[in-house]
Amino acid sequence: MRTPLVLLLLVLLAPFARPAQAQNIQLHYDFGRQLYAKDQPTRPRWTTTVEQFRPDRWGNTFYFIDMNYANEGVESAYWEISREFSLGKTPFAAHIEYDGGLSNKFSYNNAYLVGVTYAWNAPSHNAGFTITPMYKYLAKQSKPNSWQLTGTWYRHFAAGAVTFCGFADVWGDRNLSDGKNNVVFITEPQLWLNLYKLHGVNPDFRLSVGTEVEVSHNFAVTDKTIVNPTLALKWSF
Repeated sequence: MRTPLVLLLLVLLAPFARPAQAQNIQLHYDFGRQLYAKDQPTRPRWTTTVEQFRPDRWGNTFYFIDMNYANEGVESAYWEISREFSLGKTPFAAHIEYDGGLSNKFSYNNAYLVGVTYAWNAPSHNAGFTITPMYKYLAKQSKPNSWQLTGTWYRHFAAGAVTFCGFADVWGDRNLSDGKNNVVFITEPQLWLNLYKLHGVNPDFRLSVGTEVEVSHNFAVTDKTIVNPTLALKWSF
């Protein structure tokens, strides 16, 4: 689940798998409204996320789609899609990305990003990370030229039964209400118990249960750090 930005290494959504096509759907119940009733009185309680990572001979493609729900149905949808082109046999790849979405009250301004990704994976593929510095173009803003730094990670424990993964983004943005140049930070670590890796569970029953904790500054609320935990289910396929 990513209400904002980016990215990948879901090459390891299936623990210990070699880089191969991987996708999943997640359902999150968000406690942010209860924890910050004054700051986030209308924060959606339910979010679904669909993710796919597909490598090929030239690099990889990754996208995710977040949909937030109200009593009447879908309240907003946000997506990001990125393409990476391998730079020979090096751990570097050229990165291009688009972010955008809409809601029943407004549309998210488009963002276009270009940069270079450095990726590292352990030989056993039980751990890895990426770092991607990028130029970011913020559409429909008075000062559209910006930057973003994204990191992702994953680590599998207990023979793949437990996965710790997530991302962290930091970028420059202009706040529309006060005109200040702000630095925005968000990270969303996830912890999953992969039931299909437990003894006695059919490996085709690819359900995971877990949690995500969204920690942000200048994102959900300006000039404030917010921590929004969730309870979640994930089906990998």
